[in-house]
Amino acid sequence: CRTGRIGACVWQTPPVGIAGNVVVGLVIVVGLGGALTQIYPGPAIVLAAVAVWAFMTGGTAAWVVLAVSAVAVVVTSAGKYVLVGRRLQRAGVPGASLLVGGLVGMAGFFLVPVVGLPIGFTLGVYLWELVRGTDQVGARAAAWEAVKAQGLAILFELGGCLVAAAAWGGALIRG
Repeated sequence: CRTGRIGACVWQTPPVGIAGNVVVGLVIVVGLGGALTQIYPGPAIVLAAVAVWAFMTGGTAAWVVLAVSAVAVVVTSAGKYVLVGRRLQRAGVPGASLLVGGLVGMAGFFLVPVVGLPIGFTLGVYLWELVRGTDQVGARAAAWEAVKAQGLAILFELGGCLVAAAAWGGALIRG
């Protein structure tokens, strides 16, 4: 707050402006939706929105927010692959099953809007396990591990995006 001509407290408009901050906030919400649904690259959208805000705003606080956001998104994105991959390896799901699941998931993405990717991935893992000669119980177990891995991946991505969004929101509140 700065003092106006008559001594009253006058709030300064942020460098990006109120409309700009609203747009950045909406883009962050869209990115959170992408992290939650896995339909589009949510973390990249959130990070891009925070980066645009930081470049437009400038100053130490903006760069710290961008750095925190970048670290959160990169660490959770990398951690997602490492921890999910380890979990699937421990469960005995081979890489070929994951590859087939990924390919069927991509086809499912185009055939069944919104839910086709996770359904296709799970179905691909299940069918490949059956083709490999695994019995029904083993194929179901592998498919269930794939579902749990998808959930873990979503939590990782969403966590990184939420840290970035909280850093941005905290900077806005702080002024």
